[in-house]
Amino acid sequence: MPRLCTLSLLAGLAATPAAAQLNQQPPNAPDQQPAFDGQTRAPELTDGVHVKQDVVVSGFDHPWGMAALPDGGWVITERPGKMRILADGKLSEPLSGLPQVDTRKQGGLLDVAVRDDFAQTRRLWWSFAEPRDGGKTSTSVATGTLSADGTAISDVRVIFRQEPAWDSTMHYGSRLVFDADGMLFVTTGERSLPEPRKLAQDVNTHLGKVLRIDPETGRGLPGNPFAQGGGQPEIWSWGHRNLQAAALDGQGRLWTVEHGAKGGDELNMPQAGRNYGWPIITYGEDYSGKPIGKGITAQDGMEQPVYYWDPVIAPSGLVFYDGAMFPEMRGDALIGGLKSQSLVRLKMSEGRVTGEQHLAEGIGRVRDVAVDADGSMLILTDADDGALIRLTR
Repeated sequence: MPRLCTLSLLAGLAATPAAAQLNQQPPNAPDQQPAFDGQTRAPELTDGVHVKQDVVVSGFDHPWGMAALPDGGWVITERPGKMRILADGKLSEPLSGLPQVDTRKQGGLLDVAVRDDFAQTRRLWWSFAEPRDGGKTSTSVATGTLSADGTAISDVRVIFRQEPAWDSTMHYGSRLVFDADGMLFVTTGERSLPEPRKLAQDVNTHLGKVLRIDPETGRGLPGNPFAQGGGQPEIWSWGHRNLQAAALDGQGRLWTVEHGAKGGDELNMPQAGRNYGWPIITYGEDYSGKPIGKGITAQDGMEQPVYYWDPVIAPSGLVFYDGAMFPEMRGDALIGGLKSQSLVRLKMSEGRVTGEQHLAEGIGRVRDVAVDADGSMLILTDADDGALIRLTR
């Protein structure tokens, strides 16, 4: 059972020069070169940002996603299939009414999202690994109504199912982001195995894609690239590996960060109808140490990442900072680092990365990140005894 707590872990912890340490490590693919200056290993940020850590709630069982409620509360998912509400300093019991999830390996209950009209509708949307026929699973999205007392979800409907389902328990992707029009971006993975991996390039499938759907029906939207045929109408962009981080920036543009292989994590700003290359082009190499495909990093008709990490940070969760507590960070991208065990900060200028810093290094596997109303940052750590931790100046 999660435990409410106000313990300060490290008061006044200064951000260590983790970016510099990372850049001193040899790359996994030393013969590869970036396509342009600043595409990787950006300079360490030294503008004096320091944070302290306070545990808000501990004892979560592998928390995965969180979304802010208009009353100041938060809805938080746990991968084994639980969803809870944190409000007025109190954490609810798991909500009833959720559909069955497949919890093997990387599956389970994943992201959760709230639309601007929650105060009127009390609707939630969430993604999960759904059991399908023959032992297969898919990334699926459901919606339902939160009860007035915050104990149950009713009127549950599965609005989207990734096709084809696959006999794999890996690479579900699964971030949910509402755009400025109230439409829903959904990110998916390519299910990891060699055979489905190739389907990231197949626009007749949902594997390895950014999708844009109607949140009521789950259908593709008229402005999508294949709305008139030629591919799945839900597709926005394709050629992705495993997208577990997505957010809108201050201009309303979608950005994603995806898990690469060994030395190929990517930051992208996905554009409608564009191909981001996986698995034909990629930075890094396979976990075996062998090249992926032909080992190439560029090809005509395929997009370059805005930024990549080699070695990787294992990214999960993304937000663009817009709070008052750290004015020097406004507009910066904040990314959860599972392998780096830190909150990765990127300074952005004209669509390019100009600096990198790792905050709260050693805090644990950061699965998701958000900015609270007061400008503090909230992170979820993915562990048997996971926690919601607040970072303040």
